[in-house]
Amino acid sequence: MRPPIALVVVTVVVVVLSGIDATVETTCKAAADEDTHVNYVFYVSELRKHHRSYNADTWGLAKVAANMGVNNAYGAIHDIEGLLVKPNMDAKMKVVLEKCQELYNKMKFALAGAYDEINSRNYAIRKEEVAKAVSLAHECDDAFMKAAVPSPLNQHSFYSEQIVIVCTAITNFIK
Repeated sequence: MRPPIALVVVTVVVVVLSGIDATVETTCKAAADEDTHVNYVFYVSELRKHHRSYNADTWGLAKVAANMGVNNAYGAIHDIEGLLVKPNMDAKMKVVLEKCQELYNKMKFALAGAYDEINSRNYAIRKEEVAKAVSLAHECDDAFMKAAVPSPLNQHSFYSEQIVIVCTAITNFIK
């Protein structure tokens, strides 16, 4: 037995008005349409992992993205600390990991600063902070390339770049 059409219409209206499963996808779609660098699948899957994304508006999603960038930087620092205590660490690898630890620590503060600026609705300074974060991730990647050692931080680097793209794309929608 099919539900009455009026019930279906009311349910759809309630879902749309409440923003359930629409805000993240709608914002992600708009961002991907606006900026070819936005990876829609990454954007939706990552933002959906954060508990605050479910009821967030665009401003809230920008803060979620910045917060996720901070969390990624913390994760990179934690991974680096674990690698640095391994016995028989290659000297070149150790030097690069220590440099990257410093860079990810700076990234953590840059993204926390971006979060604060988004929260204060100061979007111009936010752009500077997130740009700084991507630059720091690239600096770490470059250090591994220059030392000719494989990076164990590729996933963190990729995530940093993607989450900054997301954060930037979202805040570009906020007026």
